[in-house]
Formats: sequence, structure tokens, C-alpha cells
Amino acid sequence: MEDAGQRRRWEYWWVALRFSLLLCFVEQVSAQIRYSIPEEVKEGSVVGNVAKDLGLAVSTLVERRFRIVSGSNDALFQINQNNGVLYVHKNIDREELCVGNVACVIDLEIIVENPLEVHYVGVEITDINDHTPSFSEKDIHVKIAENKLPGARFELQTARDLDYGINSVRTYKLNQNEHFDLELRDSGEGDKIPFLVLQKALDREQKTKHVLLLRALDGGNPPRTGTLNITVTVLDTNDNQPVCSQDVYSVTLQENADIGRIVVSVNATDTDHGSNGEVEYTLGRNLKRGVYDIFELDSLTGDIRVKGPVDFEDNEVYRLNIEASDKGQPPLTVDCRVIIKITDVNDNKPSIGVTSLSNTVSEVSKPGTVISLISVTDKDSGINGKVLASISEDVPFELKPSYKENVYSVVTKGRLDRELVSHYDITITATDCGQPPLSTFKTLSVQISDVNDNSPEFSQNPIELYLVENNAPGASIFSVNATDKDLNENAAISYHIVRGEGAQNDMTSFLNINSDNGYISALKSFDFETLKTFQFQVVATDSGIPSLSSNVTINVFIVDQNDNAPVILYPVSANGSAEGVEEIPRNVNAGHLVTKVRAYDADIGYNGWLLFSLQEVTDHSLFALDRYTGQIRTLRSFTETDEAEHKLVILVKDNGNVSLSATATVIINVVEPKEAFAASDVKSAVKDEEENSVTFYLIITLGSVSALFIISIIVLIVMQCSKAPDDSSKYLQDVNYDGTLCHSIQYRSGDKRYMLVGPRMSIGSTIVPGSNGNTLVVPDHRRRASGEVRTLPYYLYNP
Repeated sequence: MEDAGQRRRWEYWWVALRFSLLLCFVEQVSAQIRYSIPEEVKEGSVVGNVAKDLGLAVSTLVERRFRIVSGSNDALFQINQNNGVLYVHKNIDREELCVGNVACVIDLEIIVENPLEVHYVGVEITDINDHTPSFSEKDIHVKIAENKLPGARFELQTARDLDYGINSVRTYKLNQNEHFDLELRDSGEGDKIPFLVLQKALDREQKTKHVLLLRALDGGNPPRTGTLNITVTVLDTNDNQPVCSQDVYSVTLQENADIGRIVVSVNATDTDHGSNGEVEYTLGRNLKRGVYDIFELDSLTGDIRVKGPVDFEDNEVYRLNIEASDKGQPPLTVDCRVIIKITDVNDNKPSIGVTSLSNTVSEVSKPGTVISLISVTDKDSGINGKVLASISEDVPFELKPSYKENVYSVVTKGRLDRELVSHYDITITATDCGQPPLSTFKTLSVQISDVNDNSPEFSQNPIELYLVENNAPGASIFSVNATDKDLNENAAISYHIVRGEGAQNDMTSFLNINSDNGYISALKSFDFETLKTFQFQVVATDSGIPSLSSNVTINVFIVDQNDNAPVILYPVSANGSAEGVEEIPRNVNAGHLVTKVRAYDADIGYNGWLLFSLQEVTDHSLFALDRYTGQIRTLRSFTETDEAEHKLVILVKDNGNVSLSATATVIINVVEPKEAFAASDVKSAVKDEEENSVTFYLIITLGSVSALFIISIIVLIVMQCSKAPDDSSKYLQDVNYDGTLCHSIQYRSGDKRYMLVGPRMSIGSTIVPGSNGNTLVVPDHRRRASGEVRTLPYYLYNP
């Protein structure tokens, strides 16, 4: 009991020391204030104005969430956020809150936010005299031998009073009598044990029983009193009492000891014989209630055994009074004192308490931002109760110790990025220093909130769009899509086309874009023969504040369709049809060139590659038509029986998927050699005029093709000089010849090698040797060592 009282005084001193340390750090953290109120005060009674005592502005209390966060005890008190007054919320019974003769202080933890401040308020509950001293029994019987010498002492029951301090039991009084007096002995635990002292020898023959009244008085004003009836029975002589082998038995016992284990054996001997010398043992009357549940005494052997669970955290020291009595009449008794000290075992895991937690943290929070306050405790003592706290290493957070022991702040230690990690599970580990150490884990879930720190992104830039000419006006031609790593409004993207001035930007007036999904539609139909390529820009903008944007360049290439029919250059068209008359002498040999049908097609590639065929002829054995050049030659010499006039209908057809064609009619008159010579002079003037018209078109066409060829060669050389070696597989960019990217297929005819050029030419296309339409002859010395021939964007019409 003495050790328990000393331990309480030590705890009180430690609280005072911590309060002094707190005052030292008042400028850095907060101040601790203390109030005092009596127990049993009315609900709603004012304890004190905390906001005023802490120097907080009353107008900011609600906004800063001025509140109590201490734990279960805070239900006894409430704080008014409007004026900062701390008041009693529930009835307070000191005896329920605090046990023992120690100061009863309730520590409250008060928090204000923005910025975060922690203040500690101590409320001391003072005692009032609301309990009466009481004895565990109303009547006790004491047997005293008549030969007992004056001065003999007999232990009586101790009165218990739940009040504290001066209101607890202060003294005992015994009614006036001639044989007995009262003596008080300090128990070592802050209270006194009454002993009945024999003042005058007893005489059983005069009086066999003495009835006494013992009163216990507390220190209240007025004092309260409890009574105990004592009946003393005078016995015959048993002149030797038992003697304990030790005055005090002191042992140590480890907590959690096995049930049934012998703690200590009390041994008392009596020199008397027979029943007067037989000793039996009983537990004293003035033991704490829990002792009877934890220990048991063998009345015959004096062995004290473990009966129930031994817990160091419940009690560190047990003091037992063992009465050793003989069986004489009357029996003689001796008190043997036993002190059992409990040693601590590391049998309690640390506990982690979360005082405050911000579940959501902005990704732009600065390092050092506080997101939570935690505290760690351990019921064990000494090294077993020393707790070390740590945090998981794979998170951008760390623990910062507070000025108060075992209190930590969880703060950010690095930059956060929601797009990399949007959620963290922070594991707090509390480990004591016992052997073996015990640990407790606590997981804090923290969500990272988004800010608009990412611009929309396109998967590629620039984008190349191949659009077939003659598209339907108003129809969608393409769609763009941008992504944003942010969330919600910060990732909601709208699109618009950059419009401005200039030749290229004039085309944007014919384009429209759906701002929600990025679908682009053309408001007009494009013609390859008019426009080969153009570009525009699309901007993607998110809905964040402020908004972020990025743009993408779209290069549009118009792809040719076979929408132009061949045009006959010779014979010259008249009245909607092309028809010409040729005269040849009858004596010409086989293979004689009669004439040549000339035509061109505004399309390119296969769509502009022309083939000639005889649709109608009067005599198949006389004339032949070269399908690639359009030359008409004789197959044999003329005979006397051959007709003098022959009609040839020539069909000129392109190679589009749906081919288009035109026809020309050639009338061949066979004349005698002299007539032919004379007619040649007559027709020369007419043919000169026709040839001038044809020559005009040929000069324009040849000039365009020549210029285009020179530009293509120059661009090719520039690209070869600037292109990396591994870019040979990429197509050639627009060289401004006609706006179409051409492809090629190579083939060999005899000792010459040809390259057919045109848009999107398939490798499996059929090539007929001998054709020179849209064909470029490539000299062998241009062949690369690897056998690859570079594709040239080149277009040739049939001259």
C-alpha cells in the first residue's frame, strides 16, 4: 500500500513536470491551462472560458472548428464554439472517474484548424463529502483468552470511504470501557488500521463477553460516521501462540503465472502440544477484493497459490496478512505479513490512436503539410512500455515527433502527383522495446485530389489525312481525339479549329468541328484537279481553371478519283466528235505510219493511264493500232482489190476502277502515188493550221511536265541530303507539282528498266511492257547497290 501511494505521488509529480515542459514550448505549440471544479456540479455549469484564456479570437472559433478531441472523457464536457466557454455536459462522480487518494485530473485535448493548433486543458475534479465510512461487516467476534496479558493487540476491520483527501476516513473512536483501548497503525497505503488493545486483564468468571462499539469518522464538515459492533468472547487459557518463521515474507512473481503455482509457503510453529499446538492458516480480513480472486491459501500447509490471472497492469504489489492460529481453547493467533511483487511481462501490444485525419490531400500540397495527428500508448511499463513508431517507406509521407511524448504528426515529405498515384494507404507501425517486441499496425487511407496541371495530348502530331476528292458536303471526314491525365472538369476537353488569314487558312472556312467529340466535317466538296493539299490546326482545351490547351497540325492530301474522261487532241474535235481524214499512197509498204491519235487525261496514275483500241475497222488485215501509243500502221501492202476508203473508230480508255473513255474516227483514203503527191501540196495549208492547235497544247503540257520534273529532282536531292539513312522507307512529301503523292512499280522490258508512277499503285498491278504512258525510263547506272530504285513524283501524258 505504501508503494502504491508513492507511485501515485510520482505520477502527480510527472504530470507537473510535463506541464512545466509544456509552458517552455508555449511559443512553438500551445499552452496548457488548468481548471478546478467540485464533483456533482449541475449540468451546464461553466468550467472556464478556454478561448479567452488561450487568447483565441471568438469570431473565428466556428470557422476554425474549435472542438474537443481527447477521447471518451470529453463526453463529460462540451465547449461552446460561439463563445469558447467550457461547461459540464454530464454529471461528474469523482469516485467513478478516479480511484484512490490521488488528484483526479481529466486531460482534454482541444484542436483548432487553419492553422492547426493543439491545446491541452486539465480539469481537476475536487472531492465533496458525499460518502459515509462503512465496514465490510456490521458485527465481528473476537475471542480472547483470559490469560492474555495487557498490551495484546487484535486487528479490527478497516472502514472504507470512497471520498478523497480530508473527506476520507480520518479517525476511529471506541466506546468507553475499562478493559480495551484503541490503537491506530499506518497500513503503508495511506490509511490506518484499527487495533483493539487489551488494557486490563480479562476474567472470564466475572464476564464472558464484552460488547464494544467502534466508530469510523471522516474529515468532512460535518463529519460522517460508520459503526462496527465488536463482541469479545473470553476463552480459557492457551498460553502459547504460534510463531511465524519470518516476520515478513517478500517474494516476486511474474505476471501471467500459471494457475496453481505456489507463490510462497508461510510457516508458523506452536510449542504447545495437541490441539493447542496444531496451526491453521487464514487470510486476513483487510485485503483488497481482488486478492481473494487471484490468490488462495491452503489452511493446513500455509501454501499461497495462484488462483486467477495475475496482471502487472492491474496491480504491481500485493500485501497479504496471514493469520496463523492454533486449535487451543481459546486459539492463539499470530499475523504473518506477505509481500508479493509482480514483475512485468511484455504482454500488451501498443495501441495507435488517430486524433485527426485529413482524408483528402491536394496534389500541390507543399512538403511538411500535416495530414494527421496520432498517438501511441502501451499498457506495459519500463522498457516493455517504450514504444517506437514508424511509417511505411514507399509513401511520400513521414512521421514528425511532437513536443509531447508518443504524439506524432503525419506530414508530406515530397511532391505529390495524382496522375502517378491517386491513393495512398499509409501504414503506421508501433513497436515496443520488449523481448520479444510486440507491434500494432494502423492504416490511414489518403486520397490525392486533382488540380489542372496537365495539358490535353494528341497521340500524334502532325496528323496526315488522305481525303478522296468529290466528298459529300457536310459529311464527317475525320476525327481528332486528345486525352488529359487530369480528372473531371480538368479532363473535359473541347475542340476548335484555328482560323486566320492566308491561303491555307482560307480552307478552314469550309471546315467545321464538333467541339465535344472532335468530329470534323467538310462544308464543300474538294476537287483534286483544283486543290492538291492544305493544312489546318485543331486546338484541344480542357475545362480546368485556368484552362490548358494544346494543338495539332493536320495535313490534308486530296486523293484523285477517276472523274475526268480522256480528251482527244488529234484528230481535232468538231461538233462534239473527233474525226480526221488521212490520205496515203497505195504503194506504201507494211509498217507504214498512217497517223497517230493523241489524247490526254486530267487524272493521274492509273486514272490517267490511257489505252487505245480499235472499236471499228473496215478491214482488220490492213491496219493495226498500237494500244499504248495510238499509232496507226499498215499491216501489209495494198492490192488492186482493196477499197480506196477505210474508216477506223478508235476507243481511248483510262485505267480507273470505273474507266472513262472517248472515241475518235479516222478516215483513211488510199490514193495513187501521183495524186497523193499533188494532194499533199493542197492539204499542207489546212494541216498546218490543225498542227498549230495541237502543237499549242503539246507545248503547254510538255513545259508543265518539264518544270515539274526539274522541281522533283531538286526536291529529291534536298531530301536525300537531309534525310537520315533509315528513312528510305518513308514516302516523299509534297513537292508542289500537282499535290499528289505518287507510288511506283518497276518492270523490265528487254534491256531497259521502267518505273510506272501514280497514286497508291498496288504491287500486284499488271504492267504491260511497251507502254510509255505515265512511265519513266530509269537508266541502270541509277540503280543502288541494294537494288532499290527511289520513287519519283512524276507524271507523263501520252505525247
